[in-house]
Amino acid sequence: MASIIANGITIAYEIEGNGPPLVLVAGLGYSRWMWHKMVPGLAQNFQVISYDNRGVGESDKPAGPYNAQLLAEDLACLLEELGVGETAVFGHSMGGFVAQAFALAYPEKVSKLILSATNFGGPRHVPVTQEALAVLMDTSSDPLTRLRNGILISCAEGFAERQPAIVDEWLAYRAEHPIDPAGYQAQMGVGLSLMSEAACFEHKLSAITAPTLILSGAEDKVVPPANVDLLAQTIPHAETAIIDQAGHFFPFEQPETAVTIVTKFLQGE
Repeated sequence: MASIIANGITIAYEIEGNGPPLVLVAGLGYSRWMWHKMVPGLAQNFQVISYDNRGVGESDKPAGPYNAQLLAEDLACLLEELGVGETAVFGHSMGGFVAQAFALAYPEKVSKLILSATNFGGPRHVPVTQEALAVLMDTSSDPLTRLRNGILISCAEGFAERQPAIVDEWLAYRAEHPIDPAGYQAQMGVGLSLMSEAACFEHKLSAITAPTLILSGAEDKVVPPANVDLLAQTIPHAETAIIDQAGHFFPFEQPETAVTIVTKFLQGE
């Protein structure tokens, strides 16, 4: 791990591999660890830059709330400090909001854009399912049970039975690296700030000129895959891909498949 001062805060980051640059923007409450199952495969063809957004991991956690534009500025400043010019940007969930804000504010810096398990905000996106919302909002059980239930509802049906070791690893990591409550709440401001018609990205995305891939798990209950088509209708010439037997956390569930899809897109195959 390395760190650097960018946009007035310390940002922790890692760089692996060689080739065209690819920056990974993690989702709500997750550090760069979110990508650890995909980075080795991506690093075979790209210079992969993963980092901790403000509010999580080893980056600074200034008071919030945050918004997508602020985190996009963080990314722009990080890339400038690292001497990276144009790069592919891959944003997952909340990181997809950041990626959209970044592509709109800094189009000259985006070679290709990947929007993953995300939406454009506002009143017309397809929201979290009631089934998932009930589980994610439940506070009646102990923290470990809530965490496990949250992971399982966010993944495809049967994931725990197919990959029990990954679930155990996930739980152990979260136990050893608990979420900072204030940082998590500050990051929640990113999504909340995009809820209105005026603030959302829906009517702005037609300005994106970078080749774009919109990616989702077929069984995502947190950001349902119906959002893929909605995004594709707003971004010129966007490509789409759906990963079977995967939910919101396909970087854990189907990392090899995701690496293959992303690599083919970035290499223009």
